Amino acid sequence: MRLGVLDVGSNTVHLLVVDAHPGARPLPAHSYKAELRLAELLDEHGAISAAGIKRLIGTIGRAMQTAEDQGCQQVLSFATSAVREASNADLVLGRVKAETGVELEVLTGADEARLTFLAVRRWFGWSAGKLLVLDIGGGSLEIAYGIDEEPDAAVSLPLGAGRLTAGMLPGDPPDAEAVRALRRHVRAEIASTVGEFSRFGRPDHIVATSKTFKQLARIAGAARDADGLYVHRELSHKAVTDWVPKLAAMTADQRAELPGVSVGRARQLLAGALVAEGAMDLFGAQEVEICPWALREGVILRRLDHLPAAPAVGPAVRS
Repeated sequence: MRLGVLDVGSNTVHLLVVDAHPGARPLPAHSYKAELRLAELLDEHGAISAAGIKRLIGTIGRAMQTAEDQGCQQVLSFATSAVREASNADLVLGRVKAETGVELEVLTGADEARLTFLAVRRWFGWSAGKLLVLDIGGGSLEIAYGIDEEPDAAVSLPLGAGRLTAGMLPGDPPDAEAVRALRRHVRAEIASTVGEFSRFGRPDHIVATSKTFKQLARIAGAARDADGLYVHRELSHKAVTDWVPKLAAMTADQRAELPGVSVGRARQLLAGALVAEGAMDLFGAQEVEICPWALREGVILRRLDHLPAAPAVGPAVRS
C-alpha cells in the first residue's frame, strides 16, 4: 500500500510518502517538506502565535494535497514537542482539524524515543546487540537503550536545537558567555539521566539519528546524502569537539556555507553541536554511527506491524 507520514516537528512539517507492505522495508516514493521552525514561533507565554498557526494550517493543507496527488491510501499524522508543549496546544490541534480535517496524534517524548529506537533496531538488525540511540530534534533530545525492539529505557529531554537557540543563544554569532552557559545547562540535563541507562551496562553499538547529527557528520567529512542510504557514515567525538568552537565563532550565514548545512538550520547548528558533544561525552561515545531511519520510519514500521500479512502467491505445495 502507499502510505503517507505527516510529521509536524519543531523545525519542519514533513510528508514522507512510501510504498510499503508487511515484511518488507518501506520504499520512499516522494517527500514534501516546509521549514516552519515552530519551536522559535512561541510567544512569551509559550503559545504558538496566530501567525504561526496560520502558517501551520496552510502547510498541512498543502501536504495533504500532495498526499492525495501521490495516491496515498492512508496518512499517519503526528506532532512532536513544539505542539505538545505549546500552552495553546488544544487550540492549535482544534484549528488544524477544523480547517484541514487532519487530526494530529500528539506523541509523547517517550513515544518519540521508542519509535525512533524501533526504526534503528530494524535498520541495524539483531546483530547490533545492545543499542544506545541519540536523536536531537528541534524541540527535544531523545535517548533510548535496549537489546530488543522495545527499549529498556527511553527518555526525552528539552534539549532540542531550535528550542535552545531561541531561548539561550541570542546574537549572531552568540556571546561567548551565553555559549558557556548553554554548555553547562546541556550537560547538567543529560547527566541527570545517565544513571538510568548505565545500570544496563555498556551498549554494543551507539547510533545517532536526526538532521543535526547528519549535518555534523557531513561537515566532519561524511558522505553526502546524494551518495545513498547505504553508505557508512559516522561522527567522532573528536570531530564534534573540534567543530564546536569553530561554529561558535561563525555567523549563521557562514555556517550555511558549510557542506550539507541548510540555511534554515544553520542558526541552530551550534546548539545542536553542544548537545551532541555533551551526550557523546557523558555516555562515553568515542564515535556514533549515523542511521538514515528515525521517527517517521518508526511510525511506518509500527503501522505495518498491525497490518495483516499479504497472502502467499504461487502454486500450492502438495504433501
